[in-house]
Amino acid sequence: MGFSISSPSNTTLEFSWKEVTGAVGDTITVLPIVVAAAVLTDLSLAVMLIWLGVFQIVWGLYFGAPVSVEPMKALAALILAGTISTDEFLAAGFLLGGILLVIGATGTISRIQHLLGQPVVRGIQLGVALVLLETGVRLGLGDPWLAGIALVIAAPMIVRGYVNSSAMVILVVGAGIVVFHSGFPSPQLPSADGMLLFGLTDVTLPAAEAAAAQLAMTLANACLGASVLLSDYFDRDISPDQLSASMGAMNLVAVPFGAFPMCHGSGGIAGKYAFGARTAGSNVILGVGYILVAVLAIGLVAAYPLAILGVILIVIAFQLGYTSLRRASEYWLVIGIAVLGVLVNLGIALILGVVTYILLRHR
Repeated sequence: MGFSISSPSNTTLEFSWKEVTGAVGDTITVLPIVVAAAVLTDLSLAVMLIWLGVFQIVWGLYFGAPVSVEPMKALAALILAGTISTDEFLAAGFLLGGILLVIGATGTISRIQHLLGQPVVRGIQLGVALVLLETGVRLGLGDPWLAGIALVIAAPMIVRGYVNSSAMVILVVGAGIVVFHSGFPSPQLPSADGMLLFGLTDVTLPAAEAAAAQLAMTLANACLGASVLLSDYFDRDISPDQLSASMGAMNLVAVPFGAFPMCHGSGGIAGKYAFGARTAGSNVILGVGYILVAVLAIGLVAAYPLAILGVILIVIAFQLGYTSLRRASEYWLVIGIAVLGVLVNLGIALILGVVTYILLRHR
């Protein structure tokens, strides 16, 4: 059951139950990350969700395909761990927006992708996973009993292979605990206080290093990887440069006003497809859903249990780390970059990893 209309890109939009479930498939890692950011930082969940919703709709209609709009995970790991401040986080996202727009507009991805070998990208992914893991363990130890209950709930799903889905289930359990203790929140309009501006003084060395680490993942995962999946799953010819330019544009527009830096993650595209989405109708459904949540359910965030957030981050870290190692080659380089990223920082790990990879190729 459902209906369909035509999008501005001359493709069909379907609004069926499969498109609804497909939309849910793109929220599995999005909501846990933005909820954690809202609880642990100065970012506003309402503002983050509204921008995510707007660009789900914008890029779904523009590309005429179930593209994903999701948080940048390397930056997420760093701000959740407290490695960079909120202002530095936003400055890094804005800086990335400019870089991605220039890269996409000039068609230079094909010229630089050979510098980002798979071991380098997988090493950064594993490093991000380790940063998330450390943060999750620290939060979980704040209330070991509650964290233990969440782990017991997640364990059967993880064993059966539903790692991402387990994160969403834990998120819902945490929301249920808040409702049980505090009742259902009253609808409220988002506050303008959540729109955080920043200045040139916030473009610090840590912000630049964070942007560099995220750039490696974005080019590999959200440009090259996403382009391949859109072609394989939906027969859409969307180039990596087009995706880069669109990510650059949306971050330049939204990040100065408190949006979480966003990308077109291939994981979100795969999630949409796996849960049934076949058209950009899922983007419209999800975009509207995010905006409604921003108005109706923001009150849940302030009382959300940190220990449960910790378990969610551990699950996300496990999935990201497993993905990086499962597809990796030259494990010694991958693990070395990851460990260096945790002990020093991801930016330096990226630079040394690229240099090492280039030297190995010349040999």
